Formats: sequence, structure tokens, C-alpha cells
Amino acid sequence: MFLMFEAIGKVGWLMDAAALTRQLGGWLESAGPWNRWYLEHVCLPGAAVFARVVPIGEASAAIALLLGAYVRPAAALALLMVLNFHFASGAIFRYSFLTNGYGLPVVGGLLALAIGGSSLPFGLKK
Repeated sequence: MFLMFEAIGKVGWLMDAAALTRQLGGWLESAGPWNRWYLEHVCLPGAAVFARVVPIGEASAAIALLLGAYVRPAAALALLMVLNFHFASGAIFRYSFLTNGYGLPVVGGLLALAIGGSSLPFGLKK
């Protein structure tokens, strides 16, 4: 459900990438050396594309995980999206990442599903 609510919160991005661009710009102001290059050369130039891909990817992964279909690929792709956000925001480089509910629980849960998600008892695709 986490991914579905994240996708719902980003529905506006589908029509206007300005919200994502503002968020990335805010992260750039406090960026460290590790994520500054990534924000300047990958995220900001691709913001228009990411603004459309991220909500669709989050919703698709959420639906797949809720239905138990294609759990491993959905979890792996969701894990990549989550790690990209944590890296771009710089959150992954802070101690608070370890204590934040958006940090290790989400990353660890998605990693566990990406590794062993095909053997879940109620999955549609084995």
C-alpha cells in the first residue's frame, strides 16, 4: 500500500513536471558531493520523463505486489526507484535514514520481496 499512496501523491506529476523539478531543485541546494552530480546531470535534465514514469511505475509495482503477480520483478523495479529517490535526496547518506520509516523498512522489504517473492503462499505467479 505504501507504493500506491506514494503514486497517488504524485498523480499531478503526470500533467506538470514542475513539482518534481522544484523538489529536485530543493535537494540540489543542500546536496553533498555524492549526489550533486547525479541531480545536475541525470535527475534535473530528465525531470519531465521521470515525472511521468515514477507515478506509473509506483502504481504498477503496487498493483503487482497487491495481486501477487510478478512479485520479484515488481519489487526489484520498485527498489531501484526508492533507492534513486534516497540517493537523489541525499537521505541515504544521513543517520536518519536508519531510523526513518521511509528508509530501511522500505528498502529491506522490497529487497526481501525481490529475492524471495516468488515463493509467497498467495502469489499468482510462481
